[in-house]
Amino acid sequence: MANAQAASANDGRYRGDLYWTVPLARAAIAVVPAAVITFNRDHSAVLGLMTFGAFALASGILLAVLSWLTLVDGRARRLFLVQGIVGILAGGLALAFHAGGLGFFLYLVSVWAAVTGFLELYSGSRVRGRLLVAKDWMVAGALTAALALLFLLLPPNAVVSVGLLGAYLVVLCMYLVIAGLSLKWAKTDAPVSVAPVANDSDSQ
Repeated sequence: MANAQAASANDGRYRGDLYWTVPLARAAIAVVPAAVITFNRDHSAVLGLMTFGAFALASGILLAVLSWLTLVDGRARRLFLVQGIVGILAGGLALAFHAGGLGFFLYLVSVWAAVTGFLELYSGSRVRGRLLVAKDWMVAGALTAALALLFLLLPPNAVVSVGLLGAYLVVLCMYLVIAGLSLKWAKTDAPVSVAPVANDSDSQ
């Protein structure tokens, strides 16, 4: 019984002594393109593709590597690895074809945001109630998925779309900083829910 409880408690755990660095590193990457867009008058599709490409490529590499090193659950590691690969591919395409125009920018960011947002939202939902980081994954995933919806629903406009990308990066950066520091200051990296305590009959 004790072994079963221990296995249940360890299911899906992450390296709490290290994982807090992942959201902070993601925030550090997001703040650069956020600042470039915010303080640049040129909100053209070229700027959008270049800033998005740099962000998606760098964050994809970081997410794939650090998540693989700090997550214990095999499925979570694979999901974030796929998420990182999608970011690397999208970032590489954006940088390689930075003159692709507004349509290409809207399509590429929408696909990237939809896929990675869903993957992160799903990763959080499957460990909800067991890991402290579940809420952070779900919020970050929801923010990214919302970006995809906005890009799909709003009329095509370079200034608005690039501005939305900048706003998304600012909000994501702020949230990731809070999430990382909250994990660092947490007293334990154990799941939120505690394994059921054995009753008297089990202990006899």
